[in-house]
Amino acid sequence: MNLKPNGKQGPGDPTAARAALGLGLLAVGGWLLTTARPWDKPGHPLTLALGWTASGAMLVCGLLLLARCVRTVHAEADRDGEPPPGPPGPSDSRLRPSGPPSRGR
Repeated sequence: MNLKPNGKQGPGDPTAARAALGLGLLAVGGWLLTTARPWDKPGHPLTLALGWTASGAMLVCGLLLLARCVRTVHAEADRDGEPPPGPPGPSDSRLRPSGPPSRGR
């Protein structure tokens, strides 16, 4: 078993940790939101308000982190000259029109 690395590896994706943190905040915020339901177990209004505020803050922060990661990745692709991900535009010559072939006139 060889424990030496095969070669130099880069620093990795700089947005991976932020994206993972954003997903974690979304998960914890969603879980907290489902556990702080006043219609299931009525509690003290202050406790409910704190739970809803904390879960809302986690959800918003998680969404913002993920949005920043997506913007960073797409901005890097645009700077490199790569086409943005998604369906190709109408100028792509490799596309064929959909539907039955034309019969000509």
